[in-house]
Amino acid sequence: MDLSNSNTAKNLADAFAGEAMANRKYLFFAEVTRQLGMTELSKLFRETANQETEHAFAHFRLMHPELVVDDVAALSEEQKKAIAARCLELGIEGETYEYTTMYPGFTEQARADRDNKAVVEFEAQQVESREHAQMFRKAAHNFGLLTHIENHHARQYSEALQALDGVAPALKAAGKEPATQKWICRQCSMIYDPVEGDPDSGIAPGTPFAAIPEDWLCPICGATKKTFVPYEEAVAA
Repeated sequence: MDLSNSNTAKNLADAFAGEAMANRKYLFFAEVTRQLGMTELSKLFRETANQETEHAFAHFRLMHPELVVDDVAALSEEQKKAIAARCLELGIEGETYEYTTMYPGFTEQARADRDNKAVVEFEAQQVESREHAQMFRKAAHNFGLLTHIENHHARQYSEALQALDGVAPALKAAGKEPATQKWICRQCSMIYDPVEGDPDSGIAPGTPFAAIPEDWLCPICGATKKTFVPYEEAVAA
């Protein structure tokens, strides 16, 4: 299906959100009626919730065809890793939005409305969303789904071989602006991108590596700032 039409893409996203919300709402109703001793009614809500889940899945498959798996046996290991990496990417994106934008905004509005219970709820969810984003980042590292790091290592090996033959590596200009210079952890190969920063550790997007506090630690392995070295990207041929 061609989703180049922005209205269709938005409608699918809205439909997915509606079906997903209905699923959780009906599961809540199922739990309430179960507590009230209304077993059959609870069962009805739970069955309907399952149907809503299938509807949501159908919408999401149209939104993200790159995640649709028709024949697992036909996929290469690289294709499987790409799909799993995309799932983590979308998870990180969603959780990061929640703790950097959505919940902080909701919290401020709740304070303005003097709704202390909502403030407590939103603040708790902000913390949990941050933890979830960090868990997904660590999972990407632990499951070997950080493709850019693997490419970096492969390039390092190739350049080392070339150096033995007296061939200098083709790198970007050394005079790169600090604001865009990436740094890589020598211990775990986590890459710090100043454009993204490290919101989990309080480092705002756009923060150059030199401006990071000296007590900052690698969010993946806990190594010190001194463990990082400039990350140079090869110039495309």
